[in-house]
Amino acid sequence: MKIFGNIIWLIFGGIITAIEYAVSSILLMVTIIGIPFGLQSLKLARLALWPFGSNVADSVKSGGCLNVIMNVLWIVCGGFCICLTHLFFGLLLCVTIIGIPFGVQHFKMAGLALTPFGKTIS
Repeated sequence: MKIFGNIIWLIFGGIITAIEYAVSSILLMVTIIGIPFGLQSLKLARLALWPFGSNVADSVKSGGCLNVIMNVLWIVCGGFCICLTHLFFGLLLCVTIIGIPFGVQHFKMAGLALTPFGKTIS
């Protein structure tokens, strides 16, 4: 069932979302300062490709206060807008019973989009 959900997800916008995150990741990695943010965009692209069956969890290795600082910079520089976009689409999809599983995936992506540093996808 997860494979079927992921295929439908890809057909109806998942592939486009993943490409957008990958392109933004490449653009961010052009500068040395943007590399950590580009890596987080790649993490979002990976989740956008295959969200059903993927889990977002806190990282086992501690980043300490560096993760907090980087998450604050991420939120200020656009992470909040990305999170709001995923929340909007999650709410929109949860209006119908058929869209609820897809809305839940957007909520999962919203959580990662708000604070990606210190999180892993399994």
